[in-house]
Amino acid sequence: MSQTPDNKSGHKPQLSFWQIWNMCFGFLGIQFGFALQNANVSRIFQTLGADQEALPGLWLAAPLTGLIVQPIIGYLSDRTWHPRFGRRRPYFLVGALLASLALVFMPDSSTLWIAAGLLWVLDASINVSMEPFRAFVGDQLPVSQRANGYAMQSFFIGAGSVIASMLPWMLEKAGVANTAAAGQVPDTVRYAFYAGAGVLLGAIAWTVLRTREYPPETLHAYDEAQPLDRLPLDRGRAARFGLLWLAVGVVGMGLVAWQGLPRELYLLGALLAVYGVALLALTVVGRDNGFAQVMTDIYAMPATMRKLAVVQFFSWFALFSMWIYTTTAVTAVYYGTGDTTSVEYNTGANWVGVLFAAYNGFAALAAIAIPFMARRLGLRWSHLLNVALGGIALISMPFMPNADWLLLPMVGVGFAWASILSLPYALLSDSLPAHKMGVYMGIFNFFIVIPQLVAVATLGYVLKHVLGGDPAKVLILGGASMILSGLCVLRVPEPASHSA
Repeated sequence: MSQTPDNKSGHKPQLSFWQIWNMCFGFLGIQFGFALQNANVSRIFQTLGADQEALPGLWLAAPLTGLIVQPIIGYLSDRTWHPRFGRRRPYFLVGALLASLALVFMPDSSTLWIAAGLLWVLDASINVSMEPFRAFVGDQLPVSQRANGYAMQSFFIGAGSVIASMLPWMLEKAGVANTAAAGQVPDTVRYAFYAGAGVLLGAIAWTVLRTREYPPETLHAYDEAQPLDRLPLDRGRAARFGLLWLAVGVVGMGLVAWQGLPRELYLLGALLAVYGVALLALTVVGRDNGFAQVMTDIYAMPATMRKLAVVQFFSWFALFSMWIYTTTAVTAVYYGTGDTTSVEYNTGANWVGVLFAAYNGFAALAAIAIPFMARRLGLRWSHLLNVALGGIALISMPFMPNADWLLLPMVGVGFAWASILSLPYALLSDSLPAHKMGVYMGIFNFFIVIPQLVAVATLGYVLKHVLGGDPAKVLILGGASMILSGLCVLRVPEPASHSA
């Protein structure tokens, strides 16, 4: 890889397929850890005595950790340079080491609160590695290849998810014990976590050792970003908005208490109030500190990011609707039961695991096709097509002839999943300057976390009071939300290198 801007075009050199492969390979390990977490942490919590009603509160560690950690790591990595390890790679390695240790210790937790604490460590550590990976693609690739880079990340996300999700099942088939004494995690899960620690650390080490980064002066000379179309910081306006969001948050929490609404809604009110306080603090603190700079970047984010925020909100609200309620919907519609102790329910729940592995497998295949789609149709229309397929797939799930046919909608969900993990980032990165790529990729994560929190806080209430208690209707709602996200992407400008 050239380290000086000596090409006449002034653009970054094109990278080969294998160079892009090496720089994205670490995402296989990151997703391996995430998939093990998503598939097994509730099982670990319940083994250690957690009630079903307590699970959402224990799981809130994941989105809240991402909300805090990613912009901080982005801000720090933008300002890091080491002659040997580079800019982003030190964070890859530190995050991988800590996440691997958490994976090793979590299945051997002796109490629920140790396991919950290790979830915080695991999720924070994975976020330390993951956030710079998004900025890494923007750093290393020219605009014309960024869709390829993010699609390659989607491929490794799909591949890692399939293998990790099925690993306990495969270990059981190999003769490893799938049951254990009360309060003990089965060996299938323990060994899967041990293997996951090795895969996570090994995959990220491969990227760290097999890639190089541009030094800051070269990266800035290659900067291909369009002029940053940010709002200027108006401290008076920031103060007024701070007071507004603080008031909305406080009033919202009061209404939750007054009307006896679900306690999860307190979280939304608290987040709005905290954001209001942060804006007010921005008006009084000095500018030469990390807090003020990150808050200024949030307040004055580029117009492209603001438009993509809407796209991300509806996309990820749809995904969380699917992840939360697919098991309930499938067992009710196709297995005729909601009894979690019945054979039929557990058969259906196992089939949902297969369906989730299937859509991740289809996503890995879709990631191969997406760069060709982007070159032919452009980024926006490719994303609209993919998420429309996903939306139609979710809407169709309650209407299949039988449970086996549910593999068909997973094709559409796979295309949507691969697209959501790649094309919005390609659309965004063209509008970000090199010296702020990390912090803005971290801020962009807010628009993944916020819809997750909204889904956790509202879907239970909506299911009971609006959708008549029918979980299949939540999937239909999610499908409509995904299609809406595709329509919203048409408001986002197409990068010049992908314009027709």
